[in-house]
Amino acid sequence: MSDPGPTSELRFEAPGPGSWALDPVHFPRPVTRYWVQTHPAAFKRGTNDFARFYGMLIDGLEMQYVNGFAYSTMVPAPDAEVPQRFERAAQVYADKLWREQLREWDETVKPAAIAAHREIQAVDPDALSDEDLVAYLARCRDHHQAMIAQHMRYTAGAVVPTGDFLAHVGDWTGIAPAELLGLMRGAAPVSAGGSDELVRLTTTVGQDAKAMELLHSDGDPAGVLAELRALPGDAGPAVAGYLDLVGCRPLDGFDISEPSALELPDALLRAIRVAVEGRDPESAVVDDKIADVRSRVPEEHRSEFDELLGEARLMYRLRDERGIYSDIWASGLMRRAALAAGRRLASQGRIQDAEHIVDAELGEMCSLVADASGPSAEELAARFDYRAGHSAKEAPPFLGDPPHPPPDPSGLPPDIGRLMRATGIALGSLFGSSEAEHEEDLLRGLAASPGVFEGPARLVSGPSEFARIEQGDVLVTPSTTEAFNILLPLLGAIVTDNGGLLSHSAIVAREYGIPGVVGTREATERIADGMRVRVDGDAGEVSVLT
Repeated sequence: MSDPGPTSELRFEAPGPGSWALDPVHFPRPVTRYWVQTHPAAFKRGTNDFARFYGMLIDGLEMQYVNGFAYSTMVPAPDAEVPQRFERAAQVYADKLWREQLREWDETVKPAAIAAHREIQAVDPDALSDEDLVAYLARCRDHHQAMIAQHMRYTAGAVVPTGDFLAHVGDWTGIAPAELLGLMRGAAPVSAGGSDELVRLTTTVGQDAKAMELLHSDGDPAGVLAELRALPGDAGPAVAGYLDLVGCRPLDGFDISEPSALELPDALLRAIRVAVEGRDPESAVVDDKIADVRSRVPEEHRSEFDELLGEARLMYRLRDERGIYSDIWASGLMRRAALAAGRRLASQGRIQDAEHIVDAELGEMCSLVADASGPSAEELAARFDYRAGHSAKEAPPFLGDPPHPPPDPSGLPPDIGRLMRATGIALGSLFGSSEAEHEEDLLRGLAASPGVFEGPARLVSGPSEFARIEQGDVLVTPSTTEAFNILLPLLGAIVTDNGGLLSHSAIVAREYGIPGVVGTREATERIADGMRVRVDGDAGEVSVLT
C-alpha cells in the first residue's frame, strides 16, 4: 500500500467486531509496516498466556492497526472455561501465584533472554554476505516476536498485586492512588536506570583520571565513547559492559522506528557524565511515608496492609523489567539489522535513505537485499514521511461498538471479583489521563511524582529529538517507555500528554525522584519549546511562566 495520504482523507473502520480503543500511551505515533506485521499475533499470544494463568474472565487482548494507529480490544474467555477460571482465580490468591512467575522470571526467563540478546548482538550485520544478512534479518524478527509474547506474558504479575493494594487500601483510607503509589519508591531500581553495569561504570570511571578527562572532553561523542570503551584497566571494560547492555535499546517506543542509545551518542554521553558525577535526586523517606499511610489504615486491617504492600513492592520491578529485558532490547537488535540492510541499499542507490528500510515489512527487506525486488525507493520514502507527519491525536479514540464499562466485579464470586477489580484499577491507572480543565497558563494532569521544579521546557515529539535535551530541562512529550530511563539523569521533571499513574513515564519519574505530571492531554500543544515552566508534581499542575 502506498502512503495513505493526509489523515483527514483516511477511513477509520473497526478491524473486527466489538469496541476498539486507541492506545496513544504506548503508540503516540503511527507504526511501521514491519511492526504491523510482527506485533499482533505475538501480543495476543502473550496476553492469552497471562489471562489463563491468572484465571481471568478475558482470554487476552487483541491489537490491530488502522492506518498505522494502534487499537486494542478485549477477548472474552470461552463460556465453557469460566468454571475453571473461577477455580484458578481462587488459587492465585491462596498461593500468591505471581511469586511463581517472579521466580521463573529471575531464575530462568530473564537470564535466558539476556543470553539470547547478547548472542544475536555479537553478530556484526554489516560484515555479513547478502544471503547471510537475509537469514539474520529473519532470525532477529523471530527473536523479536518471541520477546513481545514474553513481555506480555508477565503483565498480570506486574500489575495485579499493585492493583490489589490500591483497591484495598483505597477502600480503607480514601487515600488517592498517587500517594499510595509513592510507597512503591525504591522497589524498581531498573526504572531509574539502575543496573549492576551502571554501578560498575560510575564507580570505576569516577576513580580513573584518564576516563574523567575523556568524559568531560569536547570531542566527537561517538569517538569519546569509543575511547572510553578502549581504556586499559577497569574503566574500559566497565564502560564496554554498560554500553553493551544499553547501547542497542531504543530510547523510547517499542517499534523499530526509534533510535537506539548508541545512535544518539551525545545524549548518552551526557547522561553518563551526570551519572558519574553522582547527581543525587530528591530523596524520599519511603519508610516514613509507609508508616504515615499505615497509621491511617483501620487497626483491624493493618496486617493485611503490610501483606498487600509487601506483595506489591515485591512485584513492582517486573513492570519495567519485562520490557527492558524482553522486546525493547530485541526491537533494538532488529533495528540494527534493518539499518545494516538499509545502509547497503542506500550505498547502491536503491533507497533514498538507510533509515527508510524500517518502513518495509520483513519479506520486503529480505527481497530488497536478496534480489532487488520489493517496494521502490519512492514508496518507502512516502511511508516514512507519513509516519513522521502524523500522531495519535488525529485518530478517533474508539472504533466499532460504543465502549461500555466492565462488568461490576461485586457480582462475581469473591476471588474472581477481586482479581478483575485489581486488574481494572491497574489498567485504569496505566491508560487513564486527567479530565481536569485547564486554564490559560495552567495545565492540569495527574500528580505522578512529587516535588516542584522550574526549568525550560524541552518539547520532544519523539526519540530522534532526544539529543536536544540539556541537563535540567523539563521533558514535554506525548509519552515515554521504560527504556527512556537511560536519559533520566538529564531531566529536571517530566510532563506528558498521555498515560496514567502506572504509565512508564510516571513510574520512571517516581523512581528517580523527579517531579512528574502525566496525562495532561494537551501539554505538547500548549507549551512551546524553551518556555519556562513550573512542574508541581504534588498538585498535578504545570504552570507556564514565560
